[in-house]
Amino acid sequence: MQVINRIDQMKDLIRDIRRQGKTVGFVPTMGYLHEGHLTLMRTAKRKTDFVAASIFVNPLQFGVGEDYEDYPRDLSRDTELAEGAGVEAIFAPAVRDMYPPGYATFVEVEKLTGKLCGRSRPGHFRGVTTVVTKLLNIVEPDIAFFGQKDAQQVIVLQKMAQDLNMNVEIEVVPTVREQDGLAMSSRNTYLAPAEREAALVLSRSLDMAAKLVDSGERNIPFLKSEVTEFITGEPLAKIDYVDILSVPDLEERETLEGKALLALAVYIGKTRLIDNVILTV
Repeated sequence: MQVINRIDQMKDLIRDIRRQGKTVGFVPTMGYLHEGHLTLMRTAKRKTDFVAASIFVNPLQFGVGEDYEDYPRDLSRDTELAEGAGVEAIFAPAVRDMYPPGYATFVEVEKLTGKLCGRSRPGHFRGVTTVVTKLLNIVEPDIAFFGQKDAQQVIVLQKMAQDLNMNVEIEVVPTVREQDGLAMSSRNTYLAPAEREAALVLSRSLDMAAKLVDSGERNIPFLKSEVTEFITGEPLAKIDYVDILSVPDLEERETLEGKALLALAVYIGKTRLIDNVILTV
């Protein structure tokens, strides 16, 4: 396991790996790894010859008043976990190296980013697409692995890679959940015991909606109202959004046809959690 902080050293390592004829898998993270991240890393290990991961808490994707300063960080813990999952190199750059004085270049994907989390967190996706572009340019992987939990993010990144003719495949890995259904997230560590129990309202509301669709329901406004009512019944929950949009263009529809994304953002206490399910008919 190598932990690399400098951009030029990471590029040199990848050149050496390429000269050996190996394929490269890449898992970008903000650290404080959990089983969701480790699943991405193990998937990368199965599908590529050499696996790199990044650990970088990206300030550009945090808005004013969000939890950038408090976001959990533990590089030594993360290094040990990543190595156990098959990662051979961790890229952990400093903010000043990723965004040096005078930095002035940003990447934006239009339309797809004005909804869901993009509507609630202005500027968030500009930060995501900018940092991922930089990381992909540094690591130059054959495949980059992302989790379905961040559904809008992966749709945006797939569109970005397509539109910019990037030489990378964006692979989406199913959401990893706790035994009781809660989607794994680094922010789950913020939850007090009562909040942790209340957070189950997200996955349970998704399950309810999926069962309604399985029983024949196709009316999207009705499905949204049922999910909203279900979540509102939890006293510790405050809805940011509940939406059902077509995949992959994220357009509003009245009737469920083909594939649609049911996406949630809910505050449990002060902690904002997201979850989603793909509804298919």
